[in-house]
Amino acid sequence: MSAFLVLNGPNLNRLGQREPAIYGRATLDDLEQELMAWGKARQVRIDCFQSNHEGELIDRIHQAEEVYQGIVFNPGAFTHYSYALRDAVASINLPVIEVHISNIHKRESFRHQSVLAPVCLGQISGLGLAGYRLALEALLEYIEEQE
Repeated sequence: MSAFLVLNGPNLNRLGQREPAIYGRATLDDLEQELMAWGKARQVRIDCFQSNHEGELIDRIHQAEEVYQGIVFNPGAFTHYSYALRDAVASINLPVIEVHISNIHKRESFRHQSVLAPVCLGQISGLGLAGYRLALEALLEYIEEQE
């Protein structure tokens, strides 16, 4: 059975409350339940983790290599400046897809740059919570192609 880790960075615990015009009204719990149901229907284990702390996210990335076949990662604001998270992703031998709920390229100019994108398999931005599911679909397809 395949297993994927869904990582969410800072402030994503505030989904449904924080700027609903940008991020929607669904909560992080709503998202996680939807992704786990998606996984169950496909016999894929989905584990979710959110942290506002960079080091905790790095630890999860390092541990993931022994447990998962891929990672879906919304690094939040760390996207734009965390070389430590970039290096953590680069240090593992797993495909990682970067996900953003909003279209970061249509927002403030500081959000246009991702320091993680160059070490990720791909990036999905601006498709709302559906981006997570699409990233999981892409990971499944990628893994099947590698076998």
